Amino acid sequence: MIKIVADNKIPFLKGALEKVAEIEYFPAREIGPQHVKKADALILRTRTKCDEKLLGNSGVRYIATATIGYDHLDLDFLNAKGIRWSNAPGCNSGSVMQYIASSLAYITDKTGKPFGDITLGIVGVGHVGRKVEKLARLTGMSVLLNDPPRERNEGRNSFTALEPLLRESDIVTIHVPLNRTGRDKTSHIADYDFLGKMKKGAWLINTSRGEVVNTVALRESLLNEHTAGAILDVWENEPDIDQALLELSDIGTPHIAGYSLDGKANGTAQSVRAVSRFFGLGMDDWYPESIPPPSGSIIQVENSLLSLEQLARIVFHHTYEIMDDNYRLKTGPEYFEKLRDNYPPRREFEAYSIKFNDPADRNIEILQKLGFKLPNNT
Repeated sequence: MIKIVADNKIPFLKGALEKVAEIEYFPAREIGPQHVKKADALILRTRTKCDEKLLGNSGVRYIATATIGYDHLDLDFLNAKGIRWSNAPGCNSGSVMQYIASSLAYITDKTGKPFGDITLGIVGVGHVGRKVEKLARLTGMSVLLNDPPRERNEGRNSFTALEPLLRESDIVTIHVPLNRTGRDKTSHIADYDFLGKMKKGAWLINTSRGEVVNTVALRESLLNEHTAGAILDVWENEPDIDQALLELSDIGTPHIAGYSLDGKANGTAQSVRAVSRFFGLGMDDWYPESIPPPSGSIIQVENSLLSLEQLARIVFHHTYEIMDDNYRLKTGPEYFEKLRDNYPPRREFEAYSIKFNDPADRNIEILQKLGFKLPNNT
């Protein structure tokens, strides 16, 4: 049997591989060379740095990270060592879209602007950005897209250059990978120049990587009120985040936008399947047997005269109350890692049904296209 070492906080993993492999679990930050020396494979998250220091004297042949991001993997070293790897692209895209939905509901409530009067600029239109685009278009927003790699492959018709996007958008939301160098460098993409070119009074949302935003530049932009507000889930130097920026942000959360149970299950499943395919374990179609249902899985909508903005605030916040996470982080930023490790269960839109008092409500179709169900409609 092969030996696997795994992060002990990866949801739904325990019990999945025990019949086909020897598997040991350790806290992510404690995994060291002594743990992986005799391992054939690792199943990890972003909190474990996979480099020569960890793997130089190991027999590891495969690493699966149950996350979209893989900047914790030293790819040059892994390639030189012949260690294969995989990440979990798109696994939590629905969860991040849900986070953005609650953010947009918050902004419309605070500004009084209806969805139809908002232009949303999406920087990075991959798995997450595409779902955010769908959300925005269904709610009637104007949408501008910026994604240089996709533009090079697909042509310019669907995309907007960064400068006009910043100039015209009321809200800019960032969904890029962290590229520290190269043609598509994203490290500190949101710098003084980027923020200065944003429309005065616009909002910034970042759920990608903390390092894509220059902390000092954003602090100054918020202080001088060029940027009206910021909603931040990711931070430079996590978990030792800049507390001044946290206080200036309208909403600050501890890197949990993608932390729905659905997203976690998807990431774990992709990792198990990848390890299974590499070693021939026969679990290429594995998925957790069950995901706990949410409490209050049926949302009752009594008033058929609600505006789309009012309805969105009800249903989006019912599935995910973003201000709860904001409160927890702002009252205890020193517990950043603890808040992540002990994150309460959250389910995505598809786990909820909406019961309308008026079956002809004009907004039913919009919510169904976002994933909500009607009672007894599976």
